[in-house]
Amino acid sequence: MNTWFFLNSILLGVGLAMDAFSVSIANGLAEHGMSRRRMSAIAGCYAFFQWAMPMIGWFCVHTISGIFCAFQGFIPWIALFLLLYIGGKMLIEGVRKKSSAELKEEEQAEAGTWISAATLLLQGVATSIDALSVGFTIADYNAPEAFVCSLLIAVVTFVICMAGLLFGRKFGEKLADKAGIFGGIILIGIGLEIFVRGMLGI
Repeated sequence: MNTWFFLNSILLGVGLAMDAFSVSIANGLAEHGMSRRRMSAIAGCYAFFQWAMPMIGWFCVHTISGIFCAFQGFIPWIALFLLLYIGGKMLIEGVRKKSSAELKEEEQAEAGTWISAATLLLQGVATSIDALSVGFTIADYNAPEAFVCSLLIAVVTFVICMAGLLFGRKFGEKLADKAGIFGGIILIGIGLEIFVRGMLGI
């Protein structure tokens, strides 16, 4: 492992973390009262999946490459479905919350929508599933090198997602009742972007 190995791994992590960064902003908007501990847990979840997916991809390339190549075509569809589902749900909840006459002003100023563990796991899969393809990029690495590369990707993802959560939380406090709507739109947009990018082979 040399300097270029570490530099390439970090740059790869930056590129792969962009979708998770955008979702982190959406989560910060939706749950703008979250604590630093919870932010660390959310960023850690994304970092874990960004570590796991390249490792799974590397393993598949070295074992069941034929089946893995066939599965690759479904990756954009899976990401699209998951993010449309999560984003659509967040958008609908945001519209309902905003239009409900029964809600009092103090209820609208609360910490926002709590992101469930199930939703967080779906987001983690959706934003990292395209990282499976990194298995081809690091196919020439041996197992320790692939592990270190994936670990660096995870660290970069964690740092970037923490920044996204802080950014979203700051603006979520200002947007309040509109935060869920904006968060849902962001997630739907990311799903469409991943799908189009996957279909075009970008």
